[in-house]
Amino acid sequence: MKILLPLFFATIAAIGNSIFAYGQKKSVIDDQHGLIFISLSVFIAFILVFSTSFLFGKYNFEKVIVNNWSSILYSGIGLFLTYIGFFFLYTKFGVLNYALYAVISIITTTLIVGALILKEPINIYHLGAILFSVISIFLFSLAQ
Repeated sequence: MKILLPLFFATIAAIGNSIFAYGQKKSVIDDQHGLIFISLSVFIAFILVFSTSFLFGKYNFEKVIVNNWSSILYSGIGLFLTYIGFFFLYTKFGVLNYALYAVISIITTTLIVGALILKEPINIYHLGAILFSVISIFLFSLAQ
């Protein structure tokens, strides 16, 4: 039953991503205003995250920043790239292309960040899942 809590949080993230994809695909903007659209959606996300953060107890802003400044920088750059990539992927090519992102994300996040950089344990089942995800890119390209 160790999978239930990770599955729950993954489901929350997947639902959020679906709403995010829908919002971006339904946007009516031209190329010149894509970054404004992204900025406003980031602002809404900021308000929601910041306002719900108080529900999880007390914290010290200064301590969070001092102890985590480099991680905050990495995460901010990562979110920026994610927003930009999703915006153009969804608005120019459609949400069906999310499969490409998902598989590439499995490789970059699980294999490169998780296994190689953070040295998290990886087993034969993980490797099998990664192999099948790579095969899915090939099948996806045939579908196009």
